[in-house]
Amino acid sequence: MDLTLLLEYGWVLLVLVVMEGLLAADNALVLAIMVKHLPEEKRKKALFYGLAGAFVFRFASLFAISFLVDVWQLQALGALYLLFMAANHIFRKIVFRDSGETEDQPVKEAGKKSGFWVTVLKVEVADIAFAVDSILAAVALAVVLPKTPLPQIGGMDGGQFLVIFAGGMIGLIIMRFAANMFVNLLERRPGLEIAAFGIVGWVGVKLAVVTLSHPELNILSSDFAHSTGWKLTFYAVLVGIAAAGWFLSKEKSEQTVNQAS
Repeated sequence: MDLTLLLEYGWVLLVLVVMEGLLAADNALVLAIMVKHLPEEKRKKALFYGLAGAFVFRFASLFAISFLVDVWQLQALGALYLLFMAANHIFRKIVFRDSGETEDQPVKEAGKKSGFWVTVLKVEVADIAFAVDSILAAVALAVVLPKTPLPQIGGMDGGQFLVIFAGGMIGLIIMRFAANMFVNLLERRPGLEIAAFGIVGWVGVKLAVVTLSHPELNILSSDFAHSTGWKLTFYAVLVGIAAAGWFLSKEKSEQTVNQAS
């Protein structure tokens, strides 16, 4: 691979790491609430079983998506799902914040009397939902990357597949081992969570552009989806959303964070 190709792939992987980290923090909070009622030893086991199941599911779903990634109907569904997820999450955050309610309250109430294996099942289902979010976002970023000399995996270029795979595995690792850092960051700057889902929505727009430029639809020129101008616009807006989330979110003091927790 030449240097330009490596830099482009490296940049997308970096964006995926940041996005996965922010998404994993929110996911980790949900999982922590689900297992909170269990004794500490069983809590760790429930999360471990959940991690094992999520790993198997992500690995299997990657190969399924590699055969379906060029189907424009799947791309369209993925774009709509990402846009819906982002809009729904941002709307819920704003509504709950304004009404003084907590978004995780239903999860708390639902998890109070769950036994160990029921809790494990809930963690598995949650992990699968998180995996769908992660893989669709990674696909949206990877499908417009240039082709590489690597052999195809399924119906996808080998380089694109490896980027999606790396993004999915990084999401799992962050969710289990590095989420505390992102959770603390979100507690100090809560506006970053809205920014994270703003990024997810913007990635959904990118996947919509790929869908509209599909040869079977040809609503947009295929050259546009792969053009330097569109790529620069996409990443400029993406960085702008992240920067806005950082600078517009007031940083809470350590004392305030401790009182809230």
